[in-house]
Amino acid sequence: MDTAHLRRCVNLHRPQGLIPAGSSRTNAVLLPITARLSVQTGFLLLLFSLVSVSTQAQTSYKYIRKHLERYDDKTIHYGFFFAAPITRFSVTHSPQFLTADSAYRIYSPNKPAFRVGFVVNAYLNDRFDLRLTPSVSLFSREVQYDYPGGTSKTEIRESTWIDFPLLLKYKSERRNNSRMYLLAGGTFSVESNVRRKETQGISRLSTSTMDFAVEYGFGFEQFFEYFKFAPEIRFSHGLVNLYRPGTNAASIGINKLTTHSVTLYLNFE
Repeated sequence: MDTAHLRRCVNLHRPQGLIPAGSSRTNAVLLPITARLSVQTGFLLLLFSLVSVSTQAQTSYKYIRKHLERYDDKTIHYGFFFAAPITRFSVTHSPQFLTADSAYRIYSPNKPAFRVGFVVNAYLNDRFDLRLTPSVSLFSREVQYDYPGGTSKTEIRESTWIDFPLLLKYKSERRNNSRMYLLAGGTFSVESNVRRKETQGISRLSTSTMDFAVEYGFGFEQFFEYFKFAPEIRFSHGLVNLYRPGTNAASIGINKLTTHSVTLYLNFE
C-alpha cells in the first residue's frame, strides 16, 4: 500500500480539537491558567499568615489587674514614710578668714541622717495634690577646720529637728498600676533638742534653732492590692543663715551657714 496515501487518510479522520502537547498553541493556553493558579495560591498564603499573626497576638495578650482603681476618688489620704537624708552646711567665709583665722580651709562634709514622718495628701484635681508631711529628723552635721601642719578640728552639731513641709504635687496620667510625679514647696523646721560632743567652752560653734528651706523633687508611685508605695528623691536648700556670730576660734572665719540635703523617701499610703 502507498504509505503517503495512508498518512493522508489518517489525517483526514483525526479529531480537529486534539493539539500536540509540544505545540506553541498548547503553551499559549496553559500559561494564563498557571499564572491564575499562582496568584490564587499566593493570596491564600498571605491570608493564612495574617490570620496566624492575629491569633498569636490575641493569645499573647495578658490581662493586668488595676489595683486601687478608685484611689483618687477619696479626697484625703494618710500614710507614713522613712527617709535617709544626706546633709551638710554650706559655709560662706567671712573677711577675717584670710586675715585673722589660722585655718586655711573651713568646710562641712556630707553626713547621713535619719527621718520618719506622716503623710497627709489632699486631692485637688486629676493633676495636682497638696501634701503635708510632718516629720522628725536626727542630724549630725559637722564643720571641719584644717590647719597648716596637717592638724584639724571638727565641730559636731547633733540635733533633732521637727519639720513641717507643705508641697504641691503634680501627677502624670496613671498607666495601669504606676505613675510618675513632681513636687515642690517649702519646709519650716524647728530644732527641738541639741546635743554636742564638744564640751561647753569658748571654742563651740553656735547656730540658730529655726530654719526655712525650699524643696523640690520627683517620685514614682506603684499601686499594690492594699497600699501604694512611692520612692522619692527630694532636694532641700535652706534660706536662713543659721550662723550665730561669735568671737571664739570656731566663729572667726565664718559669715554664713545654710543647710543643704538630698533625701531618699520611702512613702507608704
